[in-house]
Amino acid sequence: MSWGTELWDQFDNLEKHTQWGIDILEKYIKFVKERTEIELSYAKQLRNLAKKYQPKKNSKEEEEYRYTACKAFLSTLNEMNDYAGQHEVISENMTSHITVELARYVQELKQERKSYFHEGRKAQQHIEICWKQLESSKRRFERDCKEADRAQQYFEKMDADINVTKADVEKARQQAQVRHQMAEDSRADYSSILQKFNREQHEYYHTHIPNIFQKIQEMEERRIVRIGESMKTYAEVDRQVIPIIGKCLDEIVKAAESIDQKNDSQLVIEAYKSGFEPPGDVEFEDYTQPMKRTVSDNSLSNSRGEGKAELKFGGKSKGKLWPFIKKNKLMSLLTSPHQPPPPPPASSSPSAVPNGPQSPKQQKEPLSHRFNEFMTSKPKMHCFRSLKRGGATPEDFSNLPPEQRRKKLQQKVDELNKEIQKEMDQRDAITKMKDVYLKNPQMGDPASLDHKLTEVSQNIEKLRLEAQKFEAWLAEVEGRLPARGDQARRQSGLYDAQDPATVPNCAQDRESPDGSYTEEQSQESEVKVLAADFDDEFDDEEPLPAIGTCKALYTFEGQNEGTISVVEGETLYVIEEDKGDGWTRIRRSEEEEGYVPTSYVEVYLDKNAKDS
Repeated sequence: MSWGTELWDQFDNLEKHTQWGIDILEKYIKFVKERTEIELSYAKQLRNLAKKYQPKKNSKEEEEYRYTACKAFLSTLNEMNDYAGQHEVISENMTSHITVELARYVQELKQERKSYFHEGRKAQQHIEICWKQLESSKRRFERDCKEADRAQQYFEKMDADINVTKADVEKARQQAQVRHQMAEDSRADYSSILQKFNREQHEYYHTHIPNIFQKIQEMEERRIVRIGESMKTYAEVDRQVIPIIGKCLDEIVKAAESIDQKNDSQLVIEAYKSGFEPPGDVEFEDYTQPMKRTVSDNSLSNSRGEGKAELKFGGKSKGKLWPFIKKNKLMSLLTSPHQPPPPPPASSSPSAVPNGPQSPKQQKEPLSHRFNEFMTSKPKMHCFRSLKRGGATPEDFSNLPPEQRRKKLQQKVDELNKEIQKEMDQRDAITKMKDVYLKNPQMGDPASLDHKLTEVSQNIEKLRLEAQKFEAWLAEVEGRLPARGDQARRQSGLYDAQDPATVPNCAQDRESPDGSYTEEQSQESEVKVLAADFDDEFDDEEPLPAIGTCKALYTFEGQNEGTISVVEGETLYVIEEDKGDGWTRIRRSEEEEGYVPTSYVEVYLDKNAKDS
């Protein structure tokens, strides 16, 4: 089976067919190139997808990846990066092994095909020239034969005519001989050219064309083989990355199997555990017994025997009037003024104000409002009231529940210890360098390191003091955390309300979704108190520390609850400075404290006492 013998007369069709073969090869190259672009685009999209869901550094998301499920997701994202890398490998290998190689081969194939068909056209032109020569010699031979025949007929005619001279007859005879000679020469030439043409034609159809067509056939078969090999390479490039892709998928499965729901549950406990104990049982309130009720909101200003409020705690006496605080102190706390204070008198003399300025007439607020204000106004208290949402975070994390505070303090101590170790390593390095300089002065001046060494030592001392401060807070918190078995003292007790109209119900503190603590307050007044804090803070009747002193500039007669009377020139203790409402809280003795207008006194704050 050879194109040279079977397709000897299909030169033009073979030319078209081989061009079609090259077009097919270029189409396949274009297909592979587009596939590589798809692989690159897919890999880029996978990488962008993985990057989009990566946790941001130093953000809340990074803390979430402590959980095993989040760790597994992070492993999946990392494996997707490797997965995308394999698609990039596919693109690179297809480009180098198929696209580039085939593009080079197509150029070589075009050159080879061009040379073969150029050779074929040259052979065609040669045989056509030989054919034209043959036709020319043939026509010349034919013409010469006709001329010789006419000259012979003319000679015979002249020879038969008796009226023609002998000279004319001789001339006609010579002309006929010349024509015959020319015909013979043309015949010989024609015969020679014919033989040559037959040889050329035989070589053309049996040697030149078969050889050229055979080369074209071999070229075409090589093209077919090459495109088949490229298709195999196309598959192998994909097959080579399948094991690695399989490993990526295996790692994703392994990460999924590493998810530990119990561990994640424990992490939730560690993240949100407050350290407080749950409230105890609510005691039964027997309303069948007659109860003494207060006459009005300001009945607390009456004698000790009137309107006694019973506050019930687990294990505490019930008939005691506010067992954790004295009467006058309670009055000043529960009825702190909320209206603007009166302006100071025009004259500092008591005569300028005959009756004295009146304390502000204010609308009575329920007992629970005053009680809650007392709870929030005492910075020493560690209860839910101190866990307000927003605002600056205290340095000792006192705004957090005990367990969370302990974790934060421990984390801070660990960070400080790492910084101390880092500074110590730096100090050791500087010390060694200084020793080297002392032994080899040509390497450097030892005195140049003294400043740096002093600076590092000062940093270490500062860090150690900071660490000791946080360790002290940590020890304090760890000492306050309750034991598992000791729940009696930390149980939340409830107390009996003074008056159902004044304090209709009790509300518990709620925890907001973000972990901070807020207070829920209905339209009716609610008393929100934890008995544990009462046990810790009020049984000992600790008075608020004085933060300074003040001198009364004018006489003030406190006639309403929450205020205290002062005399011009009197010196008293300041226990709470003006918070912007125009009132200052002062104390005369442990039995007497309350609010006076800030403009009526001159305050001298003790900075050390205030800071402590």
